[in-house]
Amino acid sequence: MENGLWSFLWRRLRPHRWMVILGIFLTIPVGSMDAAIAAFLGPCVDQIALGRDLHFSARLPFLIVLFTVIQGGFIFFSAYVNGWVGNRVTYDTKKQLFHRLLAMDTDYFDHSDSGTVLLLFSTDAATAFSGLMNHMRFFLTRFFSSISLAVVLLYTSWWLALVALGTVAVAFYPLRLVRKKVHDLSRKSQFDGAKEASFYNEHHAGNRTVAAYNLQGRQKKCHSSLADEMFRTSMRLVRHSNWPSPAMHAIVAVGLAGVLMLGGVLVSRGVMGGGNFATFIAALLLLYTPIKGLGGNFSAIQGAIVAAERVRKTLQLQPRFQDVSPAPEKTLTIREGIRFESVTFAYRGQAAVLNGVDFFVPVGKSIGIVGHSGSGKSTLAHLLLRLYDVTGGRITIDGRDLREISIGDLRRSIAIVFQDNFLFSGTIRDNILLGNGGATDGELRCAVRAALLEEFIDSLPKGLDTEVGERGTLLSGGQKQRIAIARAILKNAPIVVLDEATSALDNRSESLVQRALENLTDNKTVFTIAHRLSTIARVSGVVVLENGKIIEAGTPGELLRRPSGAYAKLQAHSDGTGDADPTAPNF
Repeated sequence: MENGLWSFLWRRLRPHRWMVILGIFLTIPVGSMDAAIAAFLGPCVDQIALGRDLHFSARLPFLIVLFTVIQGGFIFFSAYVNGWVGNRVTYDTKKQLFHRLLAMDTDYFDHSDSGTVLLLFSTDAATAFSGLMNHMRFFLTRFFSSISLAVVLLYTSWWLALVALGTVAVAFYPLRLVRKKVHDLSRKSQFDGAKEASFYNEHHAGNRTVAAYNLQGRQKKCHSSLADEMFRTSMRLVRHSNWPSPAMHAIVAVGLAGVLMLGGVLVSRGVMGGGNFATFIAALLLLYTPIKGLGGNFSAIQGAIVAAERVRKTLQLQPRFQDVSPAPEKTLTIREGIRFESVTFAYRGQAAVLNGVDFFVPVGKSIGIVGHSGSGKSTLAHLLLRLYDVTGGRITIDGRDLREISIGDLRRSIAIVFQDNFLFSGTIRDNILLGNGGATDGELRCAVRAALLEEFIDSLPKGLDTEVGERGTLLSGGQKQRIAIARAILKNAPIVVLDEATSALDNRSESLVQRALENLTDNKTVFTIAHRLSTIARVSGVVVLENGKIIEAGTPGELLRRPSGAYAKLQAHSDGTGDADPTAPNF
């Protein structure tokens, strides 16, 4: 492991260093008692074989049992303490990882699939710290056991010890040969797991599309291909991580055979007693047994190291743009208005979707933004919210660049209703209160009434405490939209953004939502991104976008008086009767 990873792991463990030290201390008797048990065997064999002090020889097995019981107690407490440290560090790290996830901007999620996010921010912490602490306990126990057993071996017969310990050194060589390969395969195996998690998540979210388009066969084929790839990777990992184990068995067997041959000669010549030889063999078997099993444990250790490396890199992630203030506390007061000045924007790795967009919206006025799909309408809303930063030009509020305003202050000052609003698992009440968690029951009821939800909620047995299901699946599109509007009303922000808020609704639902939107936007500065032009009939002004540029601007009445204009054509197309001079309008 590189030094940076060691340093990172120590920083994670340092707040719990006394528990770590206790955990290390508890592994000493766990390991050392193996040597004590082995050392007892020699006198026991001598007493039985020579018939001396049979009373003592009768007690010796009970002493061995007593030592084993005591060792078992230390094993339990060692496992508990190290498990406590591993789990404490795991969950502390998970908190920090989630805080890091919350800090990441929209661009990060655009380029990260859900399985990778789940792997990096949830699974890796447990794999790394709980796994490493468990393996550290195993390693330290075997280390102290090996040291104490090596002392017993050297004390009993240094000739035999040279053969035995030399074999131990050779037995570790196969692990060195496969370390890099197992490390790489562990990384690939975990990312294959992330792909699978993404696939299941995608299927869960898109289950209706799968059913409606009879895509079961396609999904089976895709998953089978992924499962086959995961199987090949896992078998390569099994092959590379497990072939050292039989090799180590063979090397250990050679060492054991050598000890038996040389020991037999030493015993026959009277150089070594039978009891000492029994002690040596017992100590050697206790030393060799865990070494032979190291190969099977090796891939788990490599997986934990790979996860720890990713945790370290994940905690170092930074959003593409930084907030000017880490502790926003207020809502903006707008006195003049909002201006887009020569705004240019391109998503990462793509061509520009906005080119030199200029317009001004005075405080308390409303603007409709229209255009064909892909013209850049929703991108303007995203830039206003600073989900992304402009790549050219600037957006100002009262002459102040958005990048000089705390992101928290800015977003506290904007209420947005999307085309497809996200509802969290929980109740209707929970989802509306997201707009203002400190709202009173009276304020909540006013928001419900203004969003035209009162009749619907009163018809429910549990009213506001009705569960909405994951992502609001138990509600209709219109009901979800009106809950989102109630949330925005409760927020009472000075700026309102309506991002095609009625485009997915039927006429009846649209009528209800439109009336609710009028309650939301009263006396606000409003940006209405429109798919249906009927939703912008009362705006102060309209800009028409095409290929990221404003090709037409004015009030709805002015633009309709230009029969050949882009807005008039969009209106005609919207009415079913048919399907530029750029300016910097001031509405």
